[in-house]
Amino acid sequence: MTALHLRATVLPDGAQQDLWIADGRISLEPIADAETVFDGGYVLPGLVDAHCHVGIGTQGPVELDEAITQAETDRDAGTLLIRDCGAPIDTRPLQQRDDLPRIIRAGKHLARPKRYIPKLSDDLDDERDLPAAVAEQAAYGDGWIKLVGDWIDRSVGDLAPLWSDEVLAEAIDTAHRLGARVTAHVFGEDALPGLINAGIDCIEHGTGLTDDTVELMAARGTALVPTLVNVENFPGFAAAATKYPDYASHMTDLYERADRTVGKAIEAGIPVYAGTDAGGGIPHGVLADEVAALHRVGMPVEQALAAASWGAREWLGWSSIEHGAVADLVCYDADPRKDLDALRSPRRVLLGGKVF
Repeated sequence: MTALHLRATVLPDGAQQDLWIADGRISLEPIADAETVFDGGYVLPGLVDAHCHVGIGTQGPVELDEAITQAETDRDAGTLLIRDCGAPIDTRPLQQRDDLPRIIRAGKHLARPKRYIPKLSDDLDDERDLPAAVAEQAAYGDGWIKLVGDWIDRSVGDLAPLWSDEVLAEAIDTAHRLGARVTAHVFGEDALPGLINAGIDCIEHGTGLTDDTVELMAARGTALVPTLVNVENFPGFAAAATKYPDYASHMTDLYERADRTVGKAIEAGIPVYAGTDAGGGIPHGVLADEVAALHRVGMPVEQALAAASWGAREWLGWSSIEHGAVADLVCYDADPRKDLDALRSPRRVLLGGKVF
């Protein structure tokens, strides 16, 4: 393979640099006869969608061919690393391809019967089986496990936790002993204290955060992936819930205060990362929308870029732009620090040193 050369302002440092690529890796040392494929713009470490569902479509699980198309859509928008955050199909074949984003699989969602979207989760009749199910998903996934922390309970007509505090503590301890981290879907308020106190590593959505649970997450270093582009669907969820007025009212309230809620989390110093919740009702390839939303609610521009690039890569254990690192890079003509809309128009996408 011909060696490649890029000359650009490299983020996050902001200095103009020459980068060479050989055998899929970055070199900071010159390589003779390298082909220049980008000159004069801006280069970021490959973008990261920290909450993405490759393998879920509008009707539930999809065939592998459609999952590949989803991943290609993300790649072409500059997303080169995905934390899949729960998938009902086996996406390991996608990990074997060098033309698709790197996928960190979280296994299957763990839920209770009739307490999550049909066909997407492993449902446990007895909550006491959760630690064993966590161990199974730890062996199946890539170091992450996804719990459904709350969902509508039709017997009460509103959001309610799925698990007792004692079971959560045992399950999360099991995951940590096996070297896995745990995250959970949570819309409302009531499930959060039990999850955070049990030592969960991340909260997805987090629209029910209160001042107390924001303080608790900040103290524990619990991460948040707020998926603000998905929160835009809350009014539709409320409108469809005509049989459950309490749930509809609750979802409307969560929506109306979501920007303030996430803003408080950012201000408190909670680690916040960009995730779209793509799959189902959210199209793939819209990470730029989530970065813009994080900035809208109060995150400084460079922090928002980090939340979708170098900062998220470090959180997930992946390198950025350094000598010997895998050459996953996104190139832009315009400076995204001055205008986040630049993220919508990558000029070059390099995945493992190959230009797309």
